[in-house]
Amino acid sequence: MAESVLGDGWARAGVIKDAGDDPDVTHGALIQTTVRRGAVGSGVMFKAGKGVGTVTKPGLPVAVGEPAINPVPREIIRLALSDIAPSPDVVVEISVPGGAEIALQTWNPRLGIIGGLSILGTSGIVVPYSCAAWIASIHRGVDVARATNLRHVAAATGRTSEEAVQRLYGLDPSALLDMGDFAGGLLKYIRHHPVERLTIAGGFAKLSKLAQGYLDLHSGRSQVDLDWLRREFEGLNGVPPADAVSAGAFLAAAEAQGLPLGDRIAVAARAAALETLDGAPVKVEVLTMDRAGRIVGRADA
Repeated sequence: MAESVLGDGWARAGVIKDAGDDPDVTHGALIQTTVRRGAVGSGVMFKAGKGVGTVTKPGLPVAVGEPAINPVPREIIRLALSDIAPSPDVVVEISVPGGAEIALQTWNPRLGIIGGLSILGTSGIVVPYSCAAWIASIHRGVDVARATNLRHVAAATGRTSEEAVQRLYGLDPSALLDMGDFAGGLLKYIRHHPVERLTIAGGFAKLSKLAQGYLDLHSGRSQVDLDWLRREFEGLNGVPPADAVSAGAFLAAAEAQGLPLGDRIAVAARAAALETLDGAPVKVEVLTMDRAGRIVGRADA
């Protein structure tokens, strides 16, 4: 425990967040919880202290106007307090010094969580790095977009492709979904929670993997298949580079020969996305990009 303070009618405890090997910007942050007596019959009330955000948009697990403390952490806190008293009447205030600044590196501004971080979590126990937290953030992004009636959302594999989509369409920040490598996590959720229009944007190499049917685009779980790219190149009646060792080399050679390889990959990636959506009423567009963020391929309805 980093701190423990007992006052007149209140108590505060603080711990340092240890994210393990999870790529979490809150690693090392001080998380403080202050408990004060509440009004008789009020039960357990939650308050956003300094550095903890407030929800301003619908679609999240807690209501608009509430502190961004998710249902599971609330329940864990209630259970812990019930060990002290069967029906405690207390105000629980959670603070994260510096949380407002840290939150700017998270999805919170897009999700309409203003003023600080969210208190998330499922068990309070750090486990080895997994996809779960990232995929959950994608899902919440879809939920907010749907709840705020955004008709067009864009899912990007990275910052460069996201910025290119933003330049192209000028979308509301809440419509930008940081898909990363988790195409499957996005598409399977949208299959059951459809949006009107979805743009998938990503690097040529990443989307060549989606074009082959891979739904996890991480390099550790799927690889760019150069033989497959060579066959796609030849399908355009081109002469593929004999010594190509990267997807970028195929793209450069295709452009030099005036071949629409970027479009061909976008078409195949869109087909894979539609197959995963399995008939959900979603208009899908795919944009392939080079490393500079230039659109080199496109496929839409």
